Amino acid sequence: MGKWSDHVSSARARLAEEGADAAQYLLRHGTMRAGLYAPKVDDQHPHSQDELYIVASGQARFSRAGELLDVRAGHFVFVPARTAHRFEAMSDDFATYVVFWGPVDGEAEQ
Repeated sequence: MGKWSDHVSSARARLAEEGADAAQYLLRHGTMRAGLYAPKVDDQHPHSQDELYIVASGQARFSRAGELLDVRAGHFVFVPARTAHRFEAMSDDFATYVVFWGPVDGEAEQ
């Protein structure tokens, strides 16, 4: 069995390393991966899986398929697979938890 628990401080420590990727994943299981995303510039492209962001700190403007939303710590944001999205105008302390899961092209709405 793989790792089933971790603490966000592990991801924050890895983010502080020179040249670290802005996304640090703490847990993986099957199709799921969960971690911390703290970009200085968000240049991501649409992903093949559904994803969930939970803003951990700071604030930003979130763009999803042309819609804009101001987010801050505590916001949950869902992004269906293959949907254009990004964080903009991020505060210096901006970080968000991110969880990817499910099949390629996402799950069907229930």
